[in-house]
Amino acid sequence: METRIRQGIEANRKAWCRIRIEDEEHRPLPGVKFRAVQARSDFKCGANLFMLGEFKEPERNAEYESRFAELFNFATLPFYWRDVEPEQGKTRYEKSSPPVYRRPPIELCLEFCESHGIEPKAHCLNYAGFSPEWLPRETEAAKRFLYNRFRELAERYSGRIPEWEVTNETLGGWNCFYERFPFYREPDYVEWSFRAAERFFPVNRLFINEMQERIWDALSFYGDRSAYFMQIERALRAGVRIDGIGMQFHMFHRREQEVEKTIDYYDPERIYDVLDCYAAFGKPIQITESTIPAYSYDAADEDVQAEIIRNLYRIWFSHPAVEGAVYWNLVDGYAAWTVPGDMAHGENYYHGGLIRYDFTPKPAWHILHDLFRKEWRTSAELETDENGEASLYGFTGEYELSGNGFQSHFRMIPRRNNTVTMTVGKN
Repeated sequence: METRIRQGIEANRKAWCRIRIEDEEHRPLPGVKFRAVQARSDFKCGANLFMLGEFKEPERNAEYESRFAELFNFATLPFYWRDVEPEQGKTRYEKSSPPVYRRPPIELCLEFCESHGIEPKAHCLNYAGFSPEWLPRETEAAKRFLYNRFRELAERYSGRIPEWEVTNETLGGWNCFYERFPFYREPDYVEWSFRAAERFFPVNRLFINEMQERIWDALSFYGDRSAYFMQIERALRAGVRIDGIGMQFHMFHRREQEVEKTIDYYDPERIYDVLDCYAAFGKPIQITESTIPAYSYDAADEDVQAEIIRNLYRIWFSHPAVEGAVYWNLVDGYAAWTVPGDMAHGENYYHGGLIRYDFTPKPAWHILHDLFRKEWRTSAELETDENGEASLYGFTGEYELSGNGFQSHFRMIPRRNNTVTMTVGKN
């Protein structure tokens, strides 16, 4: 496994770039010393942004923003229909919208993302479990409202949000979904949703998403006969445009069940088998939601959480089909499995965050920070040869070049021999 991980990272996350520096007459400039520094990774390392501005204390809001921007370049935004439009026609897009817990207004989220160079992703266009109470139960009427929702969101945000999850958790079969949203029963639920999305989001990337129980464990994974695989295959054969595949990875198990319940999920051979199988579609894969518990603030528990997260992220980072991973909740106490009786602000007995309830970072936080900001980043001091060229080998992403009197930038693209030419004037 270590060999596959290391080789996968070298093959799939690094590339060569030949940098040529010339004068205004296109003559090579030998002996030019300059520095190449990676400013941004191609790999999407993210979290949901559901607690933006949600804390009572201003200093906690500031700390949340600081920690988020320090680590992540990708953010999942809450487009749950029930919370974006709790009353028909009264949407909560603007920053001044009435508060809903863990559902910050979209404009607030986008303002934060755009000011910190973080790529936003919308979650989700048609999620049966979060349809509004006012929505008609009759299927054709619900489709008309959905159509209008898709159009309204596209008109407002298609130019600012490049990726949209279209459907989510469609294989759950939960009774509450059936009762609340009968359209969920229909055989064309996925296909109709993606066709409608494609009409209004022609240049955006459209993702399907599914829960971990339907993807990774021994009762769900049967290669290309797995339910999720066949659902995607059927939609693609019907001519539906699916641009990316989302896979959740929440380990929502109590401590006493951990070993039994996670044996498949933490098996590296199983992880690679699943990823290899779904990679056959030729679509990028995102680990869209992940939670790894610590169970307590004991040092041993937190160290185990950090070790598991390091192993998982290294596997995901090494695989050619995986383009990103989203850790679901940043801070303990503001997510699933919160102490009953204080759901909004109680201390989280599940301890699934990267930061403790008191906002001190856990070892898991430092692990991800070291991986994405240090170990998987490249910087180099270079000098052009007699042909005015220098070679750079490093992790893919955006780079800044700087030397005596000049600055430039370029993007290193994976699995390609990149070339960059920079013209330097006399001044």
